[in-house]
Amino acid sequence: YFLKINNSTCFRYIELSNGLKALLISDLTQSESNREPVAKEEEDSGEEEDGDSESTNEDSNCVNKCSEGVKKNCRSEKQSAAALCISVGSFSDPADLPGLAHFLEHMVFMGSEKYPAENGFDAFLKKHGGSDNASTDCERTIFKFDVQRKYLREALDRWVQFFIGPLMIPDAVDREVEAVDSEYQMAQPLDSNRKEMLFGGLAKAGHPMSKFFWGNAQTLKNEPREKNIDTYERLREFWRRYYSAHYMTLAVQSKETLDNLEEWVRAICIKIPNNGQPRADFSDLQDPFDTPDFNKLYRVVPVRKIHALTISWALPPQDKHYRVKPLHYISWLIGHEGAGSVLSLLRKKCWALALFGGNSESGFDQNTTYSIFSVSITLSDEGFQNFFQVIHIVFQYLKMLQSVGPQQRIYEEIQKIEANEFHYQEQMEPIEFVANICENMQLFPKEDFLRGDQLMFEYNPEVISAPLTLLTPATANILLLSPEHDGRCPLNEKWFGTQYSVEGNPPPQRIWEKCGFVFRDPPVITHLNKFIYINLKLMFIIIIKLILKFYAVLVKILKKRIILVLFDLFVNILAHNLAEPAYDADVAQLEYMLFPGDHGLFIRLKGFNHKLPLLLNLIVDHLANFSTAPNVFSMYIEQLKKTYYIILIKPDRLGRDVRLQILEHHRWSVMQKYEAIMADLGVTDLMDFVNRFKAELFVEGLIQGNFTSYIVNVLRYIIMSPPAEPPVLFRVVELPQTHHLCKVQSLNKADANSEVTVYYQTGLKNLREHTLMELLVMHMEEPCFDFLRTKETLGYQVYPSCRNTSGVLGFSVTVETQATKFSTDFVEGKIEAFLVSFGEKMVNLSDEAFQTQVTALIKLKECEDTQLGEEVDRNWFEVVTQQYVFDRLNKEIEVLKNVTKDELVSFFMEHRHASSRKLSIHVCYLFDTERKTSSYGDVSELIFLPASPVLAKASRITDIRAFTSSLNLHPYHKILQ
Repeated sequence: YFLKINNSTCFRYIELSNGLKALLISDLTQSESNREPVAKEEEDSGEEEDGDSESTNEDSNCVNKCSEGVKKNCRSEKQSAAALCISVGSFSDPADLPGLAHFLEHMVFMGSEKYPAENGFDAFLKKHGGSDNASTDCERTIFKFDVQRKYLREALDRWVQFFIGPLMIPDAVDREVEAVDSEYQMAQPLDSNRKEMLFGGLAKAGHPMSKFFWGNAQTLKNEPREKNIDTYERLREFWRRYYSAHYMTLAVQSKETLDNLEEWVRAICIKIPNNGQPRADFSDLQDPFDTPDFNKLYRVVPVRKIHALTISWALPPQDKHYRVKPLHYISWLIGHEGAGSVLSLLRKKCWALALFGGNSESGFDQNTTYSIFSVSITLSDEGFQNFFQVIHIVFQYLKMLQSVGPQQRIYEEIQKIEANEFHYQEQMEPIEFVANICENMQLFPKEDFLRGDQLMFEYNPEVISAPLTLLTPATANILLLSPEHDGRCPLNEKWFGTQYSVEGNPPPQRIWEKCGFVFRDPPVITHLNKFIYINLKLMFIIIIKLILKFYAVLVKILKKRIILVLFDLFVNILAHNLAEPAYDADVAQLEYMLFPGDHGLFIRLKGFNHKLPLLLNLIVDHLANFSTAPNVFSMYIEQLKKTYYIILIKPDRLGRDVRLQILEHHRWSVMQKYEAIMADLGVTDLMDFVNRFKAELFVEGLIQGNFTSYIVNVLRYIIMSPPAEPPVLFRVVELPQTHHLCKVQSLNKADANSEVTVYYQTGLKNLREHTLMELLVMHMEEPCFDFLRTKETLGYQVYPSCRNTSGVLGFSVTVETQATKFSTDFVEGKIEAFLVSFGEKMVNLSDEAFQTQVTALIKLKECEDTQLGEEVDRNWFEVVTQQYVFDRLNKEIEVLKNVTKDELVSFFMEHRHASSRKLSIHVCYLFDTERKTSSYGDVSELIFLPASPVLAKASRITDIRAFTSSLNLHPYHKILQ
């Protein structure tokens, strides 16, 4: 055994004669030993792409897992999983075929010599509760899948055939190019991708960083044909050259014995060919950014209306220093948010909302040719006006760090924090765990496969000082994003069309010296003293939901959309007020999240139980004593405008907003909130709202895990009993028995993507029919992908969904497509054609295929929770919707055990007639035939579009309020039995 943990999880490392290296993981843990509870990470609404938040009313996870109360009735079994990493990526793309590595990652899945069905592997996985995915990075490509344990060996054999004998037939090549092109077009409107492409373009000619990694129809189909390049043959050549066993590392995890796993891997994977050629090596290349073009100030027009500053340095490769992790030490100090930090000073000046400093330690940020260190700051409007002073502050902090040098005291505290996080970390889903491990196997010696990416092993001041001394103004690249640059940037990046301009940086010495020493010492590090936690094996999560006391009051408030804006402002500013005092708790692994939901404030905490009450008390105190300064209020008014704008310019988010505005009575749309925030609001308005909110407050909560009576006492401090049960659901309209179409124009001038969602409303149904809907959608997933994406190539994202909209059931099919290729009306016609073909398939479904899918869904519901957070999220949904069916999974399993094929087919056919309650939502990109005066569109009103003759029979919705005002409303409904 390579390693044994708790006498239940065993590891074995083997090397096959063809050069493939494998780590076998026998996970024999039972559910009782599986209780390290950590919830999923929450989305950061400040710096990430959309900034919106989750809904508790609709689209919850339908394929739930077992609650603790019914574990004894379930077979505690995890999914089995495997992942393979190949040490080749986009750096190896040939110069005349940009994106070939990414394209090959797509193509190997299109059938094999042994299993020639084009979509056969996906179909096999869907039948047995599995999934798969793949990704291409600069120097590595990763493939992964999971499946029920019983079918692991067969799945492994089918999967490995892609590396033994993929078909890659010419017809599939031509079609899959369109999927790659759709993926590229979906990536275009994301600022993170645009920054990366612009940054890569600064590399020296001939360096692989300057390549176009994504690939599209132009580089993989059109230009090759013009140049008589045989893309099909070049794909096979690339596969033969790089998809070689000696480049591969494999990780397999299952509740199988190690002997069984080894037998299977040796029997199947030994057939992967080894071409014997030396491994691709780019480490001898010089610094790609050692060029005059790098050390400049670049002004860039973003897609989102944000101000952002990124200061970057290209450093020598740091992967060999993984035991010291010098960039992690530096980034920990740069990214500190407590007293004495860069962000603390910028927040006090109201110049910044967020700061990230560091390196992701993979891919674009770190490879064998260089490592990038970046400081990225989300600026306020005032911060943008003073961005040079912001740069000065960052440089002065770096100058201070260089002056005092590395500090062993600080390093050892970070080391201790990382060690605690490693030893008491949450369990990962098997598919993610094996994907992480197989990549680690490419980077670290075998004794560090499990820990090399997480632990800091040894303090070495010389190793830390080497990159730290290079972080100077003279070697920095400065990237400034702002909508203020619109119309002022004459240059365009080749692939994503990003508008930018270039100017020389101010004299480096002025930046270095101008402000003197703003910082004289690193921040005082006291996390382990103030929020020290004891080494308990068990952790716990506490979730509290705060909502208004009376639903009648809530309805009254919701009639004033300005109140919802004030509520969003309140939560954002409360989080701002907490950021610095709660930061010590955050780095000591006590986490919290504040979230403005549809009906109230959500507070979520997780971490070790020893000091979590301190954090809870801190949050409650700030809530009870809430106040804000005028400059902070103004900063968040402007930021919230940007947040609403970011949501509205995304076709999928706009489509969801329109659909729910039609379906849910009294829901105010994001667009209406955007209009409301343009009103003249002041601090007095906010404080009046907050005082009313606190006066009408009651608490409903869920505590789960290793909690103590002290925590319950803390809760009693803030809980008030409601006089009556307040409904938390919206009332949902009953759609007419005909087809209605709401077709609106996309609000993003820079995004050529469109979206079509076709929704069928079922109505008020019970638990049995909800379970039938889950089963129906599960049957639909693979045929939907095969028909709409693989064969029709309509877009990269196509999927069916089970819809539970405030207790009203339905299902939908969504296609995210490109206006450059298809009209939304054409796409809807193809969705309808798919549903017709799917209906025929269901009628002819064999009893065996039906029962296989039923068994797969039962197994998913029986599958044990990897983290306590999964169980908490499931239970919390019951609490927040006030349904309280905590044994729902057990009830659904019992339904599945006696459901019949005829019942399922009849259930689907209810939707397939002229009187179906059908609603189509189209978000359409329209090409601007006139010269653009601005990159930004107006998001203050919906523009309704006419349908083509293809959909002439559909009734158009051109005024949502007028349409819904005449419709009946379903009563409040909960799916209880």
